[in-house]
Amino acid sequence: MAGNEVDRAAKGVPGGRGTDVHPPRTDGTPAVAMNALEERVVAAVAEGRDELVALARELVGLDTTARETGDPPRDEDRLQRLLEARLRSIGAETDLWEPESTGSGNRHVPDGLTFEGRPQLAARLAGRGSGRSLLLNGHIDAVSAEPKELWSSDPFAAEVRNGRIYGRGAADMKGGLAGMLFALETLRRLDVRLAGDVVYCTVTDEESSGAGGWAAVRRGVKADAGVVAEPTDFDVWVACRGSLTPTITVEGRPGHAEMRQAHWRAGGAVNAIEKMKLVLDAIERLREEWRGRPDMQHSFVSAGDIVPTVIAGGEWEVTYPASCRLVCEVIYPPGQVDEDGTARGLEREITETLENAVRVDPWLREHPLRWFWDCDVVPAEVDPGHPVVATALAAGAAVGRAGSITGFDSWHDGATFTNFGGTPSVCFGPGPADTLHTIDEWAGIDDLVDFAAATALLTMRWCGVAG
Repeated sequence: MAGNEVDRAAKGVPGGRGTDVHPPRTDGTPAVAMNALEERVVAAVAEGRDELVALARELVGLDTTARETGDPPRDEDRLQRLLEARLRSIGAETDLWEPESTGSGNRHVPDGLTFEGRPQLAARLAGRGSGRSLLLNGHIDAVSAEPKELWSSDPFAAEVRNGRIYGRGAADMKGGLAGMLFALETLRRLDVRLAGDVVYCTVTDEESSGAGGWAAVRRGVKADAGVVAEPTDFDVWVACRGSLTPTITVEGRPGHAEMRQAHWRAGGAVNAIEKMKLVLDAIERLREEWRGRPDMQHSFVSAGDIVPTVIAGGEWEVTYPASCRLVCEVIYPPGQVDEDGTARGLEREITETLENAVRVDPWLREHPLRWFWDCDVVPAEVDPGHPVVATALAAGAAVGRAGSITGFDSWHDGATFTNFGGTPSVCFGPGPADTLHTIDEWAGIDDLVDFAAATALLTMRWCGVAG
């Protein structure tokens, strides 16, 4: 690491704090005193505040909202080419590519997804060859801005007010991407020569499946450690949960809803919606069991859960429904991953538990549940003692943003780089996560400035500065 490792009160380094003041948090995280070069870098980031804001606003202004399979591309290509041009201008070797269709047989990505018009980007800033390499990663896609009429301003205008940038993707996570890039640009402008390589990688599809991160791993994107710019409020997330998305269909038998029906064995109608209640009851019992089961617990994330999220049934208001369909979100901790890197064991448990529960009903015993399992989005964890964790925390503390080690109850692309790419990856980013996916999503400008400064310090200390 650059600098002397000495304890220091978290006084904070000028990062342009004004309207959006966040007092330093004091959780015992040791701050590492900055040397003269690091102080110059942090000061340069602060001086470039307006340029950083302009970059973040430009990214937010491009519509890269998540899409259903088969939808046309939006502004993904424009955004990636914008980033590529800036990275090339500071000497990076860039790789901008549209991956081949994901095809079938891979349970981690959806069948039929194509990347036409939605490229992935990896850029390498070569070091002097004597330091550790660092991956700086983020996703360019954002969730839908609908209903747009509820926003206080156009979600793609990136309006600045009260020390914040408002717009879809400002927090999740174009503000973080802008901060990472501006950190690298600042290092280059000050002619800071790193000993190790830096890889800046931006991907699509994190909000829907994680297919972009998977494509980057297959492309060979990796480093000694990785940092994902999710909005952690300067904490370091060392763990995240994974997810399965089963669709369960209950079969019924149509009939006139206003006419008396015979017993179903005599050809009478069967109400699929009413039969689905047995499934919902079984899910609730399983949820309660998981909440107290030791193998579903984890130090940094919540216990496993299964949440019904979509239900649909029926064809006509005076007809017994022929079927009822239920979609669930299954969220599970890292301990549920099998040796083959999947959650097949958990999938079997859910299937067997629900099927056994509904067999008490004669109709469902003879008309079994139908199942469809979408992608298996696998969780991950990084050892809290990994040196990248301490390096990130110390960098945040050095700019007055002392954080702590924690986890994320949802999922992020760092899990793919950790599990399948050989790059242990944590999340470290600006601002709180409570604005994610909300109306009037925002990123604090002071947060972005301090994050860019912290990223520059993290990069210097992890990769080393060449003499």
